[in-house]
Amino acid sequence: MPEGATRRRAPGMGAEQRRAMIVAAALPLVAEYGSAVTTSQIARAAGIGEATIFRVFPDKEAVLDACVAEAVNPDHVLRELASIPPEEPLAARLVQAADAMRAHLERMGAVVGTLHASGHRRDQPGSGRPAPDSRDASTEAIHGAVTELVEPDRAALRLAPEKVAAIFLGMLFAQLRPACDGVRLPPEELVDVLLHGALDEPGSTR
Repeated sequence: MPEGATRRRAPGMGAEQRRAMIVAAALPLVAEYGSAVTTSQIARAAGIGEATIFRVFPDKEAVLDACVAEAVNPDHVLRELASIPPEEPLAARLVQAADAMRAHLERMGAVVGTLHASGHRRDQPGSGRPAPDSRDASTEAIHGAVTELVEPDRAALRLAPEKVAAIFLGMLFAQLRPACDGVRLPPEELVDVLLHGALDEPGSTR
């Protein structure tokens, strides 16, 4: 280094980046341990000191709230849906959409369900529960994204793309309910039933 030169330090991570990094590390732990997870475990997973957590979160409950908010946030799945090539066959597009949606719903269910079972109630103040209008906006955004995936095949469909999208999402949501344990369809089968029905040949029964 030339004489008199000063060493330039890389800019530190901002508070929002640090929060996001901590939440990303905490999510799988919260899905496994629920509210029993410790900030020490989270710090080890994030590769930081435990005190660093409390520089951006006031307490552990705030970390749990942020994990719930991230788990229900649809932005990631919306990006995945938007990245599906529209020129692919409709069945292939919907299989990819089913995979993306299932990953989103399963992560959301794991985080929220484990927290609820371990005593972190989402109906309590400060529990990270999204407001009804936020949930409605999320559902509407996902429905719109799936509708766009179906839209190129509008002329070949008996139902409008928005109705096909609603049925598709309804089938996915229904399969995550406890009553459907053991009968979950692979994405390919679910899409086949959606597009072609359950009969071997249309009209074969009365």
